[in-house]
Amino acid sequence: MAAFAGLAPALPLRPRRVVAATRRPAVGSAVRRQWMAAAAGGPYGTPFTSLSDASPVVPLGATPAVPLDATPAVPLVVPVVPVVAPGPAEPFPTPVMEPLGTPLAADKRVVVVGAGWAGLGAAHALVKAGHDVTLVDAADSVGGLVAGWRTAKGNKPVEVGIHGFWRPYENIFSLVKELGITDAFTPWTKSAQWSPAGLETESPIFAEEPRLPTPLGTFVYTKFARLPLAHRLTALPLLGVVADFDPRRLEDWKRYDNMTARELFANHGVSERLYKEAFEPMLLVGLFAPGEECSAAAAMGMLLYFILNHQGDFDVVWGRGTVGARIFNPLVQSIEAGGGKVRCATRVKDVETEGGRATGVVVTDKSGGGEETLPADAVVFAVGISGMQGIVRGSQTLGSRKEFAAVSNLGAVDVLAVRLYLDRKVNIGAASNAAFGFDNTTGWTFFDLNRLHDEHANEPTTVLEADFYHANQLLVMSDEDIVAKVQADIGACVPAVRDANVIDYSVVRVPRGVTHFRPGSFQHFLRTKTSFPNVFASGDWIVTEHGSFSQEKALVTGYEAAIAVMDELGTAPGGVGHPTIIPVEEDEPHVAAARRAVRAGRGVLDALLPKVWL
Repeated sequence: MAAFAGLAPALPLRPRRVVAATRRPAVGSAVRRQWMAAAAGGPYGTPFTSLSDASPVVPLGATPAVPLDATPAVPLVVPVVPVVAPGPAEPFPTPVMEPLGTPLAADKRVVVVGAGWAGLGAAHALVKAGHDVTLVDAADSVGGLVAGWRTAKGNKPVEVGIHGFWRPYENIFSLVKELGITDAFTPWTKSAQWSPAGLETESPIFAEEPRLPTPLGTFVYTKFARLPLAHRLTALPLLGVVADFDPRRLEDWKRYDNMTARELFANHGVSERLYKEAFEPMLLVGLFAPGEECSAAAAMGMLLYFILNHQGDFDVVWGRGTVGARIFNPLVQSIEAGGGKVRCATRVKDVETEGGRATGVVVTDKSGGGEETLPADAVVFAVGISGMQGIVRGSQTLGSRKEFAAVSNLGAVDVLAVRLYLDRKVNIGAASNAAFGFDNTTGWTFFDLNRLHDEHANEPTTVLEADFYHANQLLVMSDEDIVAKVQADIGACVPAVRDANVIDYSVVRVPRGVTHFRPGSFQHFLRTKTSFPNVFASGDWIVTEHGSFSQEKALVTGYEAAIAVMDELGTAPGGVGHPTIIPVEEDEPHVAAARRAVRAGRGVLDALLPKVWL
């Protein structure tokens, strides 16, 4: 994992192994811009031969001393970001962005639909490359779920879901640093897991422990309060799956996707107790559904990315406030400073086409305005499954295409977010916690916001957040019953919570709020490129070979969509202006060797045996 100097003093990221002889220069540096101009062939950090191959960096307004027939023929323009001291009414410096790209992009109009990580990432990259970008979102504020909610009594603003940022989220950390935000994240935090029987596990900050070959560190350093060693050892046969499944290989996803996660664990001899007390709780809060409703491919992809690939991957920081305020608002300011337009409360009705290409996006204003067509040379959809299904249902254009119609086969999971304000200080223990066993098919997490969010640090009361996934049976309950249940369930873990009085609360129900990676869903996921040559897709459910998950995957696919737009429109000759996508950390040597051996063996078997078995 690359070290992000200046991101936050409390983020001691471990050094990251780099294949190329030259490490990527820091984001925003002149050397990095030269490196980006020189890199070619692919988005994942392709190394260059020398800096002399890079495009010249020309100050704004200067005349480049480059022959007209030189390659590239257009100079790279340096973005100017003045340092502005923040005042009380302006919590973040306002960035001033000049295009980092070519004049070829100046008259190219791109409409980005969806203002979460994917859409904001795509819009940011496209604006930096000089495109005329309009970002639209149906929600009243940027980020969709992350803002716009209030408590029942005190009218306090709340965010739906507390967002963690795991150590492999290198592209998010890089973007935050690029924006000049230094106070977005907490230090690395320890976490705990609970059941009705009490404390089950405690997770340390794994990168601070002596490094062991993966996955030994995860098993050795996690403290299990109740689960016997004999049951934990039944996980060892899963190492064969680690060698056989690489989340960056689409053929591996296809082979495992039709199997349920429960079948995967059962077929490899995992004990019932280990499954119930370790693996299924991870699935409930990581994939938002019980194992019998989760794809084995998604389960292995999630476990590898967050836990098994490298010892420190499970280490996490949290937002020191809402993601909307700390990250998304500065990102929107950057997009708008570069000439981009951001429109919330704007619904997409259809896509206009001519000659098989998209020419515009038909939108309506939620306040009651009439229809409007936003001209578009390219369109990027960056919405969740439920949002995409709604757009396709109302669009004859999209519904006529097979891959968009197939989105109707996908599912999403209900989410419930509850915030409690208690009348006294309560020692919660770990700041971040997961729980299982309270409801058979529901996973949930709870957080001590006094320790995570700066705004609550000095309050005399306790502020708790509880987020429930696969919460179908909870959404029908009244607010009062939900509040009572949450207080009782957290109280089973921390008894002092039961003795406190709830003085304010918020209950937010989000039907079909997050992606459901159910068995067989991979075949219906959209790819970045669609059957329309200038329509692209991004989000945490879009197929990618990057290997990331969740918020990081959403941002990465946003970058991938931006690159696809530039390539389609011819606005980034030689890759100039492409966002650089940081790849996931390479496999440890023993894992890489095992995967090579398994693939070689599979190749021999495929060559010798007929493919007649299921």
